[in-house]
Amino acid sequence: MEENSEINQPASTEAPFSPRRRDRDEVYISPSSKSSTYLSDLWRYRDLMWLFVKRDFTARYKQTVLGPLWHFIQPILTTAISFLLFNVVAKIPTDGMNPVLFQMCGIIIWSYFAACFTTTSNTFISNAGIFGKVYFPRLVSPISVVISQLIQFGIQLLLLLLMMLFFALRGGGFPISTGWLLIPAVLFIMAAMGLGLGILVSSITTKYRDLTVLIGFGVQLLMYLSAVNYPLSALEGLGDKFRWLPPLVKYNPLAALVETFRNAMLGGDIPWAGLGYSALWAVGLVMLGSWMFSRVERTFMDTV
Repeated sequence: MEENSEINQPASTEAPFSPRRRDRDEVYISPSSKSSTYLSDLWRYRDLMWLFVKRDFTARYKQTVLGPLWHFIQPILTTAISFLLFNVVAKIPTDGMNPVLFQMCGIIIWSYFAACFTTTSNTFISNAGIFGKVYFPRLVSPISVVISQLIQFGIQLLLLLLMMLFFALRGGGFPISTGWLLIPAVLFIMAAMGLGLGILVSSITTKYRDLTVLIGFGVQLLMYLSAVNYPLSALEGLGDKFRWLPPLVKYNPLAALVETFRNAMLGGDIPWAGLGYSALWAVGLVMLGSWMFSRVERTFMDTV
């Protein structure tokens, strides 16, 4: 009788695959609007970030003949051309610094910013295939670009130090100073500016593709307005015909960063006010770019 009573008990009213039961087993993944949650997601996906760093660095020159040697060839050729144009032909002074080292310092730090900006500005378009298949914090991709470009900068910085040692052996002196301690800070601010501006532009280019055509021209124009090949003091001798140029360069936060890195490496005066001004710009660009990026990443697959 006990067995019959157990058999005759009513079956459970809850179906094995009822919606309420399925909700307990499924996990819904979506972008979070809370910055603290998003930052924790970035940390949890750090292994994926390092995988992207390795991919970006190894794939850059994977099918080239010279391979990683291009990290040395590019700054050497660019420095030689800049030295001929700005120091030999135009005879622009370099504030008493070695003109070759002067040009190389500006080119190396500018190349880092330009690479970070141009690559991150194409984040959504170049990674649309990955973004549409699997979820991960989308900022992993641009941040990995900034880190991989830092490896290239380290290789080119080694080249700069070898050039400084070469000129020191020829009697030019090796300018070691406390200003070298500022190099990590300059790099961090430069990386933040490249990341912030890059993700801001990438958010806009998902809808307006014409902007991608202007990026290359804009970076080249911005280079000449960032005191890469000339010191800020050279602007003081310009006549009234070019009186509009000094304010553009003076209030350009990138110009202050280039000047700070060059003077820190070669023993010049550090423009502390300009460095603080650039840091404020970097914070503003990262905040604005992250806000725009978070808005676009929810719906970008509908427009890309």
